[in-house]
Amino acid sequence: MATTAQNIQLLPESTPDTSAKPKPARAKFVLMGLTSVAVVAAAAILLLGRGKESTDDAQIEGHVANVAPRVAGQVSKVLVIDNQAVKAGDILVEIDDRDYAVKVTSARADLAASEATLVAAETNVEVTHASVNANVLLAKGGLSQAGAVEGNTAAAIDQAKAEVVSAESKRALALLDLDRVRKMYETSAVSKAELDLRQALYDQSVASVGQSEARLKSAKASLANSTGTFESARGRWVQAQSGPAQVAAQKAQVSLARARVDQAKAALDQAELNLGYTKIRAQTDGVISRRNVEVGQLVSPDRPLLAVVNLDDTWLVANFKEDQVAKMTPGQKASVEVDAFSGKKLAGHIESLAAGTGSRFSLLPPDNASGNFTKVVQRVPVLIALEPHPGVVLRPGMSATAVVDVKSAVSLDGRKVAEK
Repeated sequence: MATTAQNIQLLPESTPDTSAKPKPARAKFVLMGLTSVAVVAAAAILLLGRGKESTDDAQIEGHVANVAPRVAGQVSKVLVIDNQAVKAGDILVEIDDRDYAVKVTSARADLAASEATLVAAETNVEVTHASVNANVLLAKGGLSQAGAVEGNTAAAIDQAKAEVVSAESKRALALLDLDRVRKMYETSAVSKAELDLRQALYDQSVASVGQSEARLKSAKASLANSTGTFESARGRWVQAQSGPAQVAAQKAQVSLARARVDQAKAALDQAELNLGYTKIRAQTDGVISRRNVEVGQLVSPDRPLLAVVNLDDTWLVANFKEDQVAKMTPGQKASVEVDAFSGKKLAGHIESLAAGTGSRFSLLPPDNASGNFTKVVQRVPVLIALEPHPGVVLRPGMSATAVVDVKSAVSLDGRKVAEK
């Protein structure tokens, strides 16, 4: 207890701590220094950021070519793997081509048959043309011959009629002579031999009349026959006049056969194309992605098998707020920093600005008139073309930050054209 009391008594006599007195002054100086640094930093940021618009809502874009088969079939070979680099023209997948090869053979046979039909039709045109010419000549000759026969027959009828008249006159004369001789015979003025002679002459004249009448009937019959022959010849002439129509019909057959040849050629071309489509090739250089095809799989044109991404042609799509794009024009310079290559800035320029905001082209665009309205700042996609960047491989979908210098407009060839 004595020790404690002694210690208590010594407290007022202890040495005061003079080091605590400068603390308020030091804190004041530190605060003033921090304030100065903040002001300088704010001024620097304000000066450096003046005339520039930036956004971290940006991503690398590129050409992603989804590869689908042109024809249906069963996969026989898959010649690529995921992330494999390919060149344009490389075979990626093969489809069993036996069915399509058979169709090519069938199409070639159809083409050969069509061409043979065309040759036959062209030959028929020549044959028909020659036949028509021959029929015209024959019909013309037959018509002339029939006319001559008819004329000859008419003359023969006239001659036969004259012969009938002559024979009847001779018969009448022979009858008078016979009657006169009979009377003379009754008075024994002439002999029996004379009477018999006159009787024979009369009988001969009667026979001559019958013979002449028979020739007349024959001539008339020949006239009827020649008339039929003339009509027949006229009919053949009329038929021969249809020759040009027959030739035209054969030429139409040639045109039809030629059209079928063209159709068969088109079918053969399509069959050969389909056979070629069984080998699915890369249409551009790139890297294989999203491969979902295996050997033995049945494929069809409605489903992609894989994708080819061209890493040599990429660009940036930066989504700026709508109040940032007022002074943006194509050609303005831009600086891009990709998250995957932190600290490395890539140069570029604005290629174009979208015609509307991203939400306007979404699957379900907003309709502010359909309910309560809440204003939301929209973003406008801006396409930024990047300058060549050796050693940097950009992949579609990478995140980035974009800064656009809106102080001046620059043409696409890099020439300064105006001051804002």
